[in-house]
Amino acid sequence: MDVLIYYAVPIFLLLLCLEIGWCRRHQGRVRGYERRDTRASLAMGVGNVGISLFTRLGVVAVFGWLHQYALFDLGRSTWAWGFALLADDFAYYWFHRLHHEVRLLWAAHENHHSSRHFNLSTALRQPWTTPITGPIFWAPLALLGIEPAMIATCQAISLIYQYWIHTEAIGRLGPLEWILNTPSHHRVHHGRNVEYLDRNHGGILIVWDRLFGTFEPERAPCDYGLTKQLDSFNPLRIAFHEWIAMGRDVLGARSLRDALGYAFLPPGWSPDGRTLTANQLRAQRQPD
Repeated sequence: MDVLIYYAVPIFLLLLCLEIGWCRRHQGRVRGYERRDTRASLAMGVGNVGISLFTRLGVVAVFGWLHQYALFDLGRSTWAWGFALLADDFAYYWFHRLHHEVRLLWAAHENHHSSRHFNLSTALRQPWTTPITGPIFWAPLALLGIEPAMIATCQAISLIYQYWIHTEAIGRLGPLEWILNTPSHHRVHHGRNVEYLDRNHGGILIVWDRLFGTFEPERAPCDYGLTKQLDSFNPLRIAFHEWIAMGRDVLGARSLRDALGYAFLPPGWSPDGRTLTANQLRAQRQPD
């Protein structure tokens, strides 16, 4: 996985520079770039790569051990690679969706959404703790008979694909919108508009969202960021502020039930309704 990403880095940076130029020519139409925000996103990306270097060997070792007990011997044929890519995208959908719907996991993923801008640097604002919380979602692929190296390659292909969809420079893409995750779909995912919360979790394909009821088309302009915006460009605060907030809620809970709710129920849950989940916010907007 890491080798493919390293090869892609020069292309990432070239496209980022081209997008900066495009944003300057379209000032007033798009939010574009903000220097401190971009630096924070790049710092988060570097941190993610560094942490992944330490976790990757352990993850590959575990996947290799699981692969010994695989239900099938899929090999490395063309159809096996096709199945691996499809299975990886399915695993990514559930990884991504549950990292929005379980607060303990949201604490790991939330910093990817903390930018008020939506551009290619936002794609590099990668979490520092999902290398720990994420691998369990891909473990079943090893048990199905997909080799660990193939899993890592498919993950890299998905990550590279998802880079280009973090942009306002590309509009809708016609019939491709029905099948693929596109910039339009991913703008929705990063929007903090109530109707856009926890929507469009797909990696390469958008069909999972259509199948499982989490799809939302882009209609209203997107307001990017978090429901409670983070006023900081400090990478350490970006990476860990939600962990700290969750820990404060858990330790201050009045009962074990409330403590478990703060950790395992959706972000925004509170026992007294003082704060609301995405579904509760949506319900408030529905006409009686």
